[in-house]
Amino acid sequence: MSTPPHQAVPPQNTGHNEPPGEGRAGLRAGRLGVAAIVFFVVAAVAPMAAIVGASPVVFSVNGVAAPATYLLAALLFVVFSVGYVTMSRHITNAGGFVAYIAQGFGPRLATAAAGLAILAYTALQAALWSQYSVFAQQLITDKLGVDVPAWVLLFATLAVVTALTVRGVDVSLKVLGLLVLLEVAAFVVLDVAIIFGGGVSGNSLAAFDPSALVGPGLGVAFLFCITCFTGSEATVVFSEEAKDPHRTIPRAVYTSIAFIGVFYALTTWALGNSVGADAVQAAATDDPAGFVFAIAESEVGAWLSTVMEILVVTSFIAMLIGFQNMLSRYLYALGRAKVLPHRLGEANAKTGTPAAAALVVGVALAIILAVFEVAGADPITVTFSWLLSLGTVSLIVILALTSASIIAFFVRTRLETSIWKTKVAPAGALLGFAVVGWLAVQNYDVLLGGQGGVARWLLLLIPLCAALGFGWAALRPDIDYQAELV
Repeated sequence: MSTPPHQAVPPQNTGHNEPPGEGRAGLRAGRLGVAAIVFFVVAAVAPMAAIVGASPVVFSVNGVAAPATYLLAALLFVVFSVGYVTMSRHITNAGGFVAYIAQGFGPRLATAAAGLAILAYTALQAALWSQYSVFAQQLITDKLGVDVPAWVLLFATLAVVTALTVRGVDVSLKVLGLLVLLEVAAFVVLDVAIIFGGGVSGNSLAAFDPSALVGPGLGVAFLFCITCFTGSEATVVFSEEAKDPHRTIPRAVYTSIAFIGVFYALTTWALGNSVGADAVQAAATDDPAGFVFAIAESEVGAWLSTVMEILVVTSFIAMLIGFQNMLSRYLYALGRAKVLPHRLGEANAKTGTPAAAALVVGVALAIILAVFEVAGADPITVTFSWLLSLGTVSLIVILALTSASIIAFFVRTRLETSIWKTKVAPAGALLGFAVVGWLAVQNYDVLLGGQGGVARWLLLLIPLCAALGFGWAALRPDIDYQAELV
């Protein structure tokens, strides 16, 4: 039976420690520390791919103020995390934001959010897989002179990543750790070279001048910066596998956001100084695809540019492993909650990983991508652009709804007394994400790369998926999100 949203939630079984008589395997608790979870978050936001792909756009629309724009986006996520972390002390559930919404507003609205979450993360993953295939094909063609169709690389890599996810967190974590360290190390080399060399601007701090930040391009730039933090939910999705959820998760949340924000800001500051405060906007606009690589070659050498071209592809793989691990745990939690088939709510008895859910994610992505491929859609201008835009707006809606649910949860339970943590900060986050959502809809054509028309109709999937989730919950009174309150 579902817990009424106005009541405090008693301690419940979360699935990994159910009685043997249930015959149900759950996630293996106590396997992930702060560093492991941070790795998954950082991998999901893909620093290399984000800097190479998004920073030229941010520079082109907001000029030298790109670093400050990244810090502003990080600040919004920090404000959101105040209430998020406070509530995490009372909830341990692989359902992520959906579990929070369930405790704030009840199972029906939570199931509506579950529909949005599945839409958001499936769309985002499919978009990124499509973009990955193009980068991988270009790399192999340019460096090896071998012409391999993009779709072959896409489905072959998808099969490998799905196998890694089905096999378990431990295997994926080793791969992620190596890939993330390599891409961060490459940017450290570039940043150090630029900072010690001074660049054209001589380590100018003009990028952090408030007057430079508030310009006509701030809204669009801010929106693109927000998309670089979309993997932050992984902290709570992995909470049931954390060594000490009530300590590990808060530390992982703040560590990952601080690292991502500082890393993006420092690197874009160095890139801007390398080109020059007065020239960076034009340089990023003229050659967005080669902007970062050209700087790497001029500041360090051709070898670093080549290494970074390779790491962009491996960065995508790391990101896709992180996302697939996250979505599989989402489906696991929804299967356990009786929203989806119960088979998805079981974990492998030996590895403690949601193998069935991971396999379903892989198959679903293969089907979606195959449909676009058969339809002859361009992998970048159609598949990537359309699905990334849809996933971004869907996720912003979920973040706003989660912020509101945090307020509702503490108003009803009175488990915490801090007004800042339970009301002011969540309200600030709600306002912030509402503004970002408005910017996303207003600038949807920009997100689509200048396209409109048919692609705009995909936005109707957001209310449709939410309505289907809400209606499904109305028909299934036995839905139970099994949040654990301690």
